[in-house]
Amino acid sequence: MTTLIGYSRVSKTDGSQIHDLQCDALVKAGVHIDNIYEDSTSGRKDDRPGFAACLKALRAGDALVVWKLDRLGRDLRHLVNLVDDLTKRNIGLKVLAGEAASIDTTTANGRLVFGIFAALAEFERALIIERTKAGLEAARARGRNGGRPFKMTPAKLRLAQASMGKPETKVSDLCAELGITRQTLYRFVGPKGELRVDGEKLLKNKKR
Repeated sequence: MTTLIGYSRVSKTDGSQIHDLQCDALVKAGVHIDNIYEDSTSGRKDDRPGFAACLKALRAGDALVVWKLDRLGRDLRHLVNLVDDLTKRNIGLKVLAGEAASIDTTTANGRLVFGIFAALAEFERALIIERTKAGLEAARARGRNGGRPFKMTPAKLRLAQASMGKPETKVSDLCAELGITRQTLYRFVGPKGELRVDGEKLLKNKKR
């Protein structure tokens, strides 16, 4: 029998947002109140104890249920990697509302819809690789071949995040492709593609 495990997240802790709306929707969808895990933090933060406990509670044959898809992750690629991990564990994902309400990976149609998301994420990754390689070639054309490695850039960081989240990635090959040292890579990105402090600072400075 499939056990439904719910996850609720609000991004403010000052009381202006509460979990009631999401929890009511989860219970209505069949999730027992005792099987709902909560966080009150930004989706971009890696430190989400409620989400970590939720993933730990899921077992093969269960389904993770969320109110909207944006309650789960930082960006499209993170979501795709998450669902890929759930699928490998034989765990389904159901989204109740929003533009992604048709996603239910326990059904054939739901898997098809999420396959489109996965294709878009792969397309985004390909564009990042293309831009990164073009930048490296342009730098080499200006005589910056060899010597001190190029520094980490936002584009390289996004590529590193996507690549580190894949088990087949070889760190040495990734560093060679990006033109950075292993030490530099791990200063910005963790082993599973999670952003570290320097990585968060780099992306934050880009937005200014």
